[in-house]
Amino acid sequence: MLVSTRGRYALRIILELSTHDQDEYVPLIELSQKQDISLKYAEAIVAFLTKAKLLEGKRGKSGGYKLVKKPSEYTVGEILKLTEESLAPVSCLNDNPNKCPKAKDCKTLRMWENMNTLIQNYLFSVTIDDLNNPQNKGDWNI
Repeated sequence: MLVSTRGRYALRIILELSTHDQDEYVPLIELSQKQDISLKYAEAIVAFLTKAKLLEGKRGKSGGYKLVKKPSEYTVGEILKLTEESLAPVSCLNDNPNKCPKAKDCKTLRMWENMNTLIQNYLFSVTIDDLNNPQNKGDWNI
């Protein structure tokens, strides 16, 4: 699994918004500048996140974007699953049931499935609040 810039930047934008008051709309230009993301790319990402109902947008002078949930209610897995085509380490795990013609005899499939489970469990266990307060997460090792 390779996380794209879209996924990484979506995380950064949500992290940035999480440092503001939950009722405060943060202008796109501020998000773009603070996270060093081009305005055009930031605009595409917030539009995507707004459409997915992870952010709320408001137009006008006092407009911008804000989180719709508390930072503790967003998981890294939720955001990356939305922004990436897949979180699976190998493409054959994208289909359920597995449609790979070699799945029945594949000696590595079980390993890939276990790896996928570890990735999913880990990413869905880490919240935006955890990223902002790593000391509260305790041992980050799997």
